[in-house]
Amino acid sequence: MFLYRIRLIIAICVGILAAAAFAGLFYPVKIFDLQFAAALQRVFIDFSAAALVMLLFILIITVIFGRIYCSTLCPLGLFQELIGAFKKNNFGKQKNMPFKYIIAAAVFGTLAGGTVYILRLAEPYTYFGSAFTLSAAGIIAVIIISFAVFMRGRFFCANICPVGTALGLISKFSVKKIYLQKDICGSCGICEKACPAGCIDSKEKTVTNEICIKCLKCLNACPQKGVKYARAPKEKIKFSFKRRSLILTASTVAVFAAAAKAGAVIKKTVSERFSGVILPPGAVNEERFANKCLNCNLCVKVCPANIIKKADGNYGAVSIDYGKNFCEYDCIKCSAACPAGALKKISLAEKKVLRIGMISPPAENFNELAACAKACPTGALALTAGKPMFSAAKCIGCGACVAASEGNIKIYGVKEQKRI
Repeated sequence: MFLYRIRLIIAICVGILAAAAFAGLFYPVKIFDLQFAAALQRVFIDFSAAALVMLLFILIITVIFGRIYCSTLCPLGLFQELIGAFKKNNFGKQKNMPFKYIIAAAVFGTLAGGTVYILRLAEPYTYFGSAFTLSAAGIIAVIIISFAVFMRGRFFCANICPVGTALGLISKFSVKKIYLQKDICGSCGICEKACPAGCIDSKEKTVTNEICIKCLKCLNACPQKGVKYARAPKEKIKFSFKRRSLILTASTVAVFAAAAKAGAVIKKTVSERFSGVILPPGAVNEERFANKCLNCNLCVKVCPANIIKKADGNYGAVSIDYGKNFCEYDCIKCSAACPAGALKKISLAEKKVLRIGMISPPAENFNELAACAKACPTGALALTAGKPMFSAAKCIGCGACVAASEGNIKIYGVKEQKRI
């Protein structure tokens, strides 16, 4: 009971922080840097000691406590728990489906190949963020997952989610596990019905810790206190050499290798739609950003100017739209918020000299552009002898002149974001 309450309190706190961040109220301290896929990617593409510590923290707690990440730190997992609260009972034991290893191999294989193009389609943090910010794809995915919660419990977590699959493999060898005390357990099935992941077989008195999300509801449910969460009695680890297991292992490795090669191809082609698109500060270049943005939409919500728009049918990742506002000169919130490294962490001083776009050559008649010159923070447009003069070398593409000219000045993106 005590452990269950502690886990529940932590989960509620994380859930509140997640909802607050995606509602645009504030960005809680590094809470989203604790998302597995985001931290994994950032370690490799925008390395920092903080990112490595976050990733190691997730791995270490999984080694010690099992898949507690899925019931405590994953926003989509917490959402499913909330949905599951409206169910009286679950549907008992759930199969550990082998196709999940193929899914994980395809997802992480393409990630190793250099693109998140496939990861976006199955990553829980992305689903939560895109749904919370009312993106159609995210809403549809969450509706399907919610329906699955009512029909099959945490089926997505157990047999679809690539992050869950990866952490589940580690959880098989974790220090602390859920297990049934066979001398106490009466095979009543109460714990099995309480388990949302379907990992308990009350008849056989076994627990599949690979798919157990460590929600600890079974501890709270058992009337005989026959369910334990501790260092399990030593058991010999059995490595299966059955034909089916060997075929599955070989297939998983083959899919990973093929996906890595495919990822390298996708990486080169996925950015074609981004030609000329204005990207948020820290995106570096079109190809990198198109292949690294998870579409979690956190940058969309933290942008005070509301100029970062969500992915749509034209672009596969977020982008900047200067239709109603411009990029504030003294703001780096999008870069600071990005947990996946798609936007590099940059300082305010770096942002102020970073070119993210360029205005089109101004018209010969500059008289109407006096307001634009006054709005320009870098002096790219300046009043000289009473007339506006343009210096391309000073333009950072912030869009202030676009707003001041009421759209008369056009601006386009650059292939590579560089210091002026």
